Amino acid sequence: MVRKASPVLPEVNFSEEGPIRHLHLGSEWIQGSMLVDDPTALVHEYIQRMMAWLLFVDPVTVPKRQALQLGLGAGSLTKFCHKALKMKTTAIELNPQVLHACRGWFKLPADNSRMQVVLADASQEIKQAHWLGAVDALQVDLYDEEAAAPVLDSADFYADCRATLTEEGCMTVNLFGRSSSFQASVDKIAQAFGADAIWAFKATREGNTVVLAQRTPSRPKRALLMERADFIQSHWGLPADKWVRVFKPVQA
Repeated sequence: MVRKASPVLPEVNFSEEGPIRHLHLGSEWIQGSMLVDDPTALVHEYIQRMMAWLLFVDPVTVPKRQALQLGLGAGSLTKFCHKALKMKTTAIELNPQVLHACRGWFKLPADNSRMQVVLADASQEIKQAHWLGAVDALQVDLYDEEAAAPVLDSADFYADCRATLTEEGCMTVNLFGRSSSFQASVDKIAQAFGADAIWAFKATREGNTVVLAQRTPSRPKRALLMERADFIQSHWGLPADKWVRVFKPVQA
């Protein structure tokens, strides 16, 4: 029997840029960032947009919901869901060095009754029975040190993601790269969720496009979206009013 070789994981390091600390996987690409004086704040526009699922749920129910991140990054979404939203929160991360860095440099709390980090391959972990139909907010941000395209990006993977969601659940995905790569990813998400379940933002200046897919497709009225956006902005400091202006169904 031949033992399968373990993957070689990149070195993890960080850099400082004024008040902001960045996480790197042995390259110049930024994998996540933290405002040193406000560790829970979401620094980048695309990371803020990963919270767009909030537009699709009653805000008062948020603390009762489950968030799951695939890819820990600098721990931004994990900290925000746990500390700001008071949600039960789990992150799945392949590289133990990333977890070590988040605890040492990015002020990620130790595991507790409402927050944990699972060191595992996300594609396998989400198939575990306890995740099926259990996740309200699935946030997928899986890039390696090359940051060329998502590490997990198949129709089968997105079908497994859909299976984790509750009926009101949403998946948000960070898609970064060439427009051709983006469209290919959207097509695979559509295969798994259905074309009428997908919403997308315009790309940020940095080239990140956040795509949202609903377990159960819906078309909330603009008035309801604006009402929820005002709540999100006033209670959690996220620019949700702007989201409503630059966020629309992929299939009109």
